[in-house]
Amino acid sequence: MTVFKVGKATVTRIEETYLAIYPPSELFPAWTDAHLKEHGHWLVPNHYDPDSRKLKLSVHSWLIELNGRKILIDACCGNQKSRPLRPWWNMLDTPWLDRLAAAGARPDEIDMVMCTHLHHDHLGWNTRLKNGRWEPTFAKARYVFSKPDFDYFRQLDLDPATAPAEFGTFRESVLPIVEAGRADLVTGPHRLDEFIEILPAPGHSPGHFVFKLDSGGHRAMVTGDVFHHLLQIFYPDWNFPKNSNADDAKASRHRVLEDCAASGALVFPGHVGAPFAGYIEKSGTSFRPRF
Repeated sequence: MTVFKVGKATVTRIEETYLAIYPPSELFPAWTDAHLKEHGHWLVPNHYDPDSRKLKLSVHSWLIELNGRKILIDACCGNQKSRPLRPWWNMLDTPWLDRLAAAGARPDEIDMVMCTHLHHDHLGWNTRLKNGRWEPTFAKARYVFSKPDFDYFRQLDLDPATAPAEFGTFRESVLPIVEAGRADLVTGPHRLDEFIEILPAPGHSPGHFVFKLDSGGHRAMVTGDVFHHLLQIFYPDWNFPKNSNADDAKASRHRVLEDCAASGALVFPGHVGAPFAGYIEKSGTSFRPRF
């Protein structure tokens, strides 16, 4: 378990999986062996597996404990959810709930669940299967969803040509929350409370959010999938293949990295490997991670 402090806030990483998944050129077409030679000293072993020659990606949630509240950000893939097109996340059976409990939060103790965006690997634990129905895992929590994302995926789910949206995740992990009256659909910018601000960072999905945290002048930013790998900090024009709008994704990444570098915020990404969180520094016209 990895724990960070941001002022009075405690931020704990709750791991679901941490695997070598993609050949680098599959994610980033500009990748060459020269990049491995230049960056290999820090890529191995936490961000690149030399045996399989694949990049490592983590899937995890962030648990924020602040001012007496427990807030879960992003809910991974979930157990027993069929994802045959993503075999490494198909029909998982992980002890994620046990890890959450070890971090000090049982499901009924979560006050709020916030999703950076509505992709399948950020939603899965929103619901669990009970008596043949997908029901909210965190029964007492309010769930915060991006309204632009909700509208986008709902339209895809209604269209027979594109349904079911997101491998069925929209039906399994979003609609049951909305139908149970547990969801707040918001459009950024949106001030959640005195500590957390929700800001739009579209591109990876139409309504992708980042979450700014300020606790007594100590700043952090939960960036979701603005970048998937530390390589994209060195090369912010490198896009992950799955984006709703590639140009918007690049623009959001540049803007968020500029903000993080200027503010000195501790950055909590969605898929970056160990040590999982760190800082961004400006380096000429690009950036460098200090993780």
